[in-house]
Parts: sequence; C-alpha cells; structure tokens
Amino acid sequence: MMMRYAYFEKDFVPLEDAKINVMTHAFLYGTACFEGIRAYWSEDENQLLVFRMREHYERIMNSCRILRISPGYTVDELCQITLELLRRNGDRQDVYIRPVFYKSTHAIGVRLSGLDDSFLVFSIPFGDYLDMNRGLRARVSSWRHLEDNMIPMRAKINGAYVNAALAKDEALQDGYDEAIFLASDGHVSEGSAENLFIVRDGKLITSTVTTDILEGITRNTVIQIAREDLGIPVVERAIDRTELYVADEAFFVGTGAQVCPVSEIDHRQVGDGAIGPISRRIQTYYFDVVKGKVGKYRDWCAQVYV
Repeated sequence: MMMRYAYFEKDFVPLEDAKINVMTHAFLYGTACFEGIRAYWSEDENQLLVFRMREHYERIMNSCRILRISPGYTVDELCQITLELLRRNGDRQDVYIRPVFYKSTHAIGVRLSGLDDSFLVFSIPFGDYLDMNRGLRARVSSWRHLEDNMIPMRAKINGAYVNAALAKDEALQDGYDEAIFLASDGHVSEGSAENLFIVRDGKLITSTVTTDILEGITRNTVIQIAREDLGIPVVERAIDRTELYVADEAFFVGTGAQVCPVSEIDHRQVGDGAIGPISRRIQTYYFDVVKGKVGKYRDWCAQVYV
C-alpha cells in the first residue's frame, strides 16, 4: 500500500504521524479554520487538476483574519505546498484536500490572541459526498443557522460545524438526505454544508451573501457559468421558506456536494420530482469545467503532474 503524506509542522510527514496533542487549543475549543478543495482526475489528459485552488486559499486567508490567526504563508506558498503534497501522494483518482490553520498552543482557556498558530494540509481519495444521480430528499431544519454576530459563516470555522452536524443528523434520523437552514430572520439560508439554488420561471435564485451563508466558491462558479455561458438569469435575494415548496427545481452546490439536485422538500415534491433541465445543464457543464474541458476556465484547473 502506497504511503500517504500530510504537510504538518512545516514538513511533509507520513499521514499517520500527523498528530496533535490532546491539549491543542483548536481541539478543545474549535479555534481553527479550514477549506475543502477538490482535485479531479482527467483520464483524457492523464492529469490531476486542482479546481480553483487559489480562490480557496484566498478565502482561508480571510477566515484567518477573522479568527486572528497569522498564516505565516503566502497564497502562492500554500498552492506550491499543496501541489507538492499531491505529487507525493501520487493519486490517479479524484481527491479531496483539507488545509487547516489552527491555534496550536496547549492551553486551557477561551481566547484568540496570545496563542501559537499552525498549519496542516492532507489529501485523501474522495468520491461523491452526496448522490448526484437522483434528487435528494431535504427538510427544513428545526435548528436555526448561526449568524454573523455569533460565529460568522463567511469564515469556515471548525467549531461552527457543530451547528451543521446537528441539522444534518436531524435530517438523516428523520429519513431525509440533507437539511436546509433558515436564517435568524426566517429566510432560507443554505444546506448543512452547501449553498442552495432554486429555479422559478426559468431563473436561478439563491440567497444573498448577507443571509449568513458561506461565500461559496462553487456558488460563485455556478453563478458565473449560468450567466455567461448558459444564458440562465441569476437573482441573488432573500428566499421565503414557502418558495422552496413552489420551486420548479432546486439543487445544492459546494466543493463536497458539487451540483446535487433536490427532488423533495418537507414531503413536497419539487417540480415533477425528477432532476430538472436547468439543474442537469448546470451539473453537466460544471463537470466539464472542473475536468479542464472548457478553455475559458482552464486557468481554474491547476495541473499537479509536470
């Protein structure tokens, strides 16, 4: 079995040796931020392509600023570390990359300042996070979404994902596939770990970035390709809960989720219950983009093997 590596404590080490102390502040209090990045294997090119890596690292820099973490690396350096890690791991399949900046001091006591900051990144083979070949069954969660003055969702803060875990687990225990959060004002926010789009009268509609959502890179990708390449109008606005019930189509998007259609929400069929034509068009085109098949967006796909 091929050895896997992680970048940990400023060096490439065997993944099994990349371990933190049980007193690490981030472990005790969730004081860390992360990204999820995908790399796609292209059979046509015999190449592993990392999708929008720079944008992910630019976003984690913003998360660090919010959490008062001093990164100690530039975006260029983080990209080069990640490419080297992927080369060492040598995968010829789709992978998921998890970089984390974290408070690494061994200490009891909640705070952000006066603590050491560290960085790690690892990668693992990774398939579909959600089943994209059928419409998912979703429910509006009884748990409300965190808001900006609690734990800001525009930062991917590790501790915040307990909120997501509560909502997702509730959905799974009730027989659904995924949860949909409402914001504190009662408007639709996002999924447990995905942004959400609905389709009404041929228009894509998605919640604004001030509705306590993650400023999603896949969300941004979908908005851009819909407007510029597929001729689909996109509206960013507040969404009422009942709009979910009368939508023609709905789908989740995210690095993990990719583009995942929804066929039922709160026991109400979405459209005709099948994957809708707009969802299908976006899903198909999205995979062409991430596999490097659309020349216009080729610079979004960083080649691993040289």
